[in-house]
Amino acid sequence: MTYCFFSAQYLPTVGGVERYTWNLARRAVRAGHRALVVTSALPGLPERETDADGIEIFRLPVWAVMKGRFPVLRPGPRFAALARALWAQDIDFCFIQTRMYTESVWAAAAAKRRGIPGLVLDHSTGYMPVGGGAVGACGRLYEQWACRFIKRCGFPFYGVSAAACAWLRTFGVDAAGCLPNAVDPAEAAALAAGAEPADWRAALGLAPDTRLAVFVGRLIPEKGAAALAEAVQGLSGTAAVIAGSGPLRAALEARHLPNVYFLGDVPHPAVLRLLCQGDVYCLPTEYAEGFPTTLLEAAACRCPILCTRTAGTAELLPDDGHAVFLPDARPESVRAGLQAVLADPAAARARAEAAYRTLCAHFTWDAVFAMMESAAGAP
Repeated sequence: MTYCFFSAQYLPTVGGVERYTWNLARRAVRAGHRALVVTSALPGLPERETDADGIEIFRLPVWAVMKGRFPVLRPGPRFAALARALWAQDIDFCFIQTRMYTESVWAAAAAKRRGIPGLVLDHSTGYMPVGGGAVGACGRLYEQWACRFIKRCGFPFYGVSAAACAWLRTFGVDAAGCLPNAVDPAEAAALAAGAEPADWRAALGLAPDTRLAVFVGRLIPEKGAAALAEAVQGLSGTAAVIAGSGPLRAALEARHLPNVYFLGDVPHPAVLRLLCQGDVYCLPTEYAEGFPTTLLEAAACRCPILCTRTAGTAELLPDDGHAVFLPDARPESVRAGLQAVLADPAAARARAEAAYRTLCAHFTWDAVFAMMESAAGAP
């Protein structure tokens, strides 16, 4: 079969939807299928390529609205040429993520016209944060329209968590099922073991006993990296190590906060090694997450977790025996949470082991790929 994955943002951009797409596409290739990924153009990257995993990538022209957070398809001769080339690929099944992007609306309409089956996977549990007032109201109206339009195309909707499935009811959609976010624990361990740098503390010029509070993800206000950077101020012997890029990065770096290290976009194996060596993974997010990939990766690396109760969290971290939960994302709350985790390393390790066991039992990519093939009707 030829699977076509529509993902408005994709690697090398770091994020949960991007890694979700990559993991399923890789497994499709390994299973003997053909995998196409359709995403947004990025500076310096070709319009079409086949990557090292055998995944064929199409990058469509876009306007980088909201500093790239909301890419909008840009019609024109290049778009038309790439679209013709894409739909000439004898696609058997379309995997569309997520419900509100203009690429998703276009893909649903184009696939319907061609009689290509597919599904829509949603990763969120709330509206995209675009601001308050008239701007926020317009954003919500657009999301309502986009979801209704895709629903009329006749594709079933799925969510990455039970909470994401529940959120779809906001748009009058009853989810057909759940295709949860996942990770491969054995692969994560192997990648981390072979990654460079071998010792992140040494690479950053830190003392061997420095405690590392790690953040991985897009640097946008709702994700909480700024709160972590402020929270480590005054915590003796503790450094915040922040991996990822985004519109907030320049402003955060310009503050020159002590004991805060910005890594930018780091190769995935190096991120996993960082999580393996971290004392705590901190995700003080206020974003409407569906099921944060970084929590799964932290669990796979047995890194103790400190986080807010975002949607999807309860499925991996059902209680206080699996993680320490923040009441809110204020810097003072994050600082208190860090102190609680770091003050009792034995308890932190026990919670990390509990999260690892839950991950291995329920959230692996092989299991999710099997569910996807079943939904696609693959032989």
